[in-house]
Amino acid sequence: MSNITLIGTGNMAHAIGTLAVKGGNTVEVMGRDQSKADDLAKALGGGTTTGKWGAVPAGDIVITALLFAGVVPVVAEYGDALAGKVIVDISNPFNATFDGLAHGDETSVAQEVAKVAPAGASVVKAFNTIFRNVLEKGRPTVFMAGDNAQAKADLATFIESLGLRPLDAGGLKMAHWLEGMGLVTVSLAGNGVGHWDFALGVNEFTD
Repeated sequence: MSNITLIGTGNMAHAIGTLAVKGGNTVEVMGRDQSKADDLAKALGGGTTTGKWGAVPAGDIVITALLFAGVVPVVAEYGDALAGKVIVDISNPFNATFDGLAHGDETSVAQEVAKVAPAGASVVKAFNTIFRNVLEKGRPTVFMAGDNAQAKADLATFIESLGLRPLDAGGLKMAHWLEGMGLVTVSLAGNGVGHWDFALGVNEFTD
């Protein structure tokens, strides 16, 4: 099993943390508001602990369960405390009208995180194409993008412990396109699908 630190105390932190505890993983919660971190740890149960904001996370895999605008600043704030960690960005940088990405260039939040992450840290994009309600009750595919093969392998092991299917989408440059997939998912929910109880996946066909 894996050692996980969740930075953030919102809905996605709760959803991932719940599955992580159920899967037998060791979970730590960090939040800028210590009382919210304590409350989430108590709600998750299973021996979940809390860490002090900005301290070295106990987990080898650190999931930044934050709104997109906060991810890069928080990683920069933590600095060397994240050295050697696998940093997992799950955010979606949607614009105000939800018809485009907040950044215009072919970059991503994960790629920008990699620019400020300390030496030895590895950044992986994952979980951003999945709605929280689907994560809570479904078994969706979790697409991953990152440059470090071992980091992706470690994350895949964690994802499998949640009862989910990890699928490697390639290097970190693909994080931009995973964010685009997140945007397509939201657009489908508001248009052709018409509800939020679905997830994008891959169907494999053989002769």
